[in-house]
Amino acid sequence: MLNKLTLAQTIEGLKNKKFSHRELYADVQKNIEEKNKSLNIYLTLNNQALDQAEKLLNTPLAGAPIAIKDNYCTRDFRTTASAKVLDKFKPQFDATVIKKLKNAGGVMIGKTNMDAWAHGSSTETSDYGRTLNPRNTEHLPGGSSGGSAAAVAADLAITALGTETAGSIRQPAAWCGVVGLKPTYGRVSRYGVAAMASSTDSPGPITKTVEDAAILLNQIAGHDPLDGTSTAQTTPDFTQTLNTPVKGLKIGVIYHDITGAEFANEKLMEQLKVLENLGATVEKTTAMDPHYAIGVYTVVQRGEVSSNLARYDGVRYGNDRSYFSDEAKRRQMLGTYTLSKGYAEKYYELAQKVRTLFIEDLKKLFNTYDVLIAPTSPGFAKKIGVTEGQAMFGELEDMLVEASSVAGLPGLNVPYYRDEKTNLFLGMDIIAPMWREDLVIQVGDAFEKNTAWNSWRTQS
Repeated sequence: MLNKLTLAQTIEGLKNKKFSHRELYADVQKNIEEKNKSLNIYLTLNNQALDQAEKLLNTPLAGAPIAIKDNYCTRDFRTTASAKVLDKFKPQFDATVIKKLKNAGGVMIGKTNMDAWAHGSSTETSDYGRTLNPRNTEHLPGGSSGGSAAAVAADLAITALGTETAGSIRQPAAWCGVVGLKPTYGRVSRYGVAAMASSTDSPGPITKTVEDAAILLNQIAGHDPLDGTSTAQTTPDFTQTLNTPVKGLKIGVIYHDITGAEFANEKLMEQLKVLENLGATVEKTTAMDPHYAIGVYTVVQRGEVSSNLARYDGVRYGNDRSYFSDEAKRRQMLGTYTLSKGYAEKYYELAQKVRTLFIEDLKKLFNTYDVLIAPTSPGFAKKIGVTEGQAMFGELEDMLVEASSVAGLPGLNVPYYRDEKTNLFLGMDIIAPMWREDLVIQVGDAFEKNTAWNSWRTQS
């Protein structure tokens, strides 16, 4: 089945005429028809995808089918952010990332389900129903990019785009047993992405392999004059560090003593011996307690949510504010409260000061270590319905990635363990200093290619 190919294999196969776009898209579409209704991954499908792809053979991505998280604006194509407020919204422009993707020859196969407005870590807050985890349908795919991670895990796309504010790429990638790369904040343009927390939002790839993540990041990264927070740095070729030895690298293992993550850390330390055998130095180290990151992220994110959601009304977007879900209302109320006169100093400004402490703490660690590694999530994917009545579910599940997110650092999830009974995965989070995506790709690629946890490498 051609839908099981990686992005690298797809590009190579199309360019060398091993198969046609028609054959590729037939397999993808068949799989979507068989699985999408039960898994609830795609909200809107692109019926013109094959016609678009057949004209793109001589482009970097060669017309490969890509799943797009539904918070990216796509010109004249339904964009909901999984929120009923935007149920019939069709943007008049493409997000910069979508424009770059199209220019590189990527084809949107469809828009994927997510936590509404990206508010959550389960995809259970979607106004269009939850997405199920293809690895085990009694469990959740994570979020907020749960639909994109599930699309990759179920081979309903060759690759996908997600976005992360604090865990929303890496955590669903971990729960679905796929690769997820959160770039440095500012490496990829946010223009045209429905904003959640503007100071941490980061678009990025969700893929089958680390190589695929590097290929896709090459095409979507770069300065954008429409986004004042995007970097003016020249974009390197992220595929250059693939197949590069890790000998001599120093790796610090953080959060190894967190209550509730004992099994994940036990298995992580076992697996990191692979990198030691490849010549890297691996040692446990101490980082600032991630429990403090929960409060920092909650206050900062809620404050920015209250500002960003203020623009959505019936005049501009069709449905009025009565269509906001309970979760969106809760976040707006808490954010407005923390920004209000007399309370901003007590909550928002304090949170920003503690955020600076996290930034400085991680900077200090990078004076000693090339990369830091921890479990992406404290444990395996949770069961369906677990988020009911749990207002802080996402913040607790994302605790181990929140510090790197508020610090703007790049992070890569790579699967490192699969439970044979449940078919669920654990993922490691590899983080590096700002602008050093090359390091997380180097380490993640080396681990992936010297272990058997990646299900696409073992089947090829």
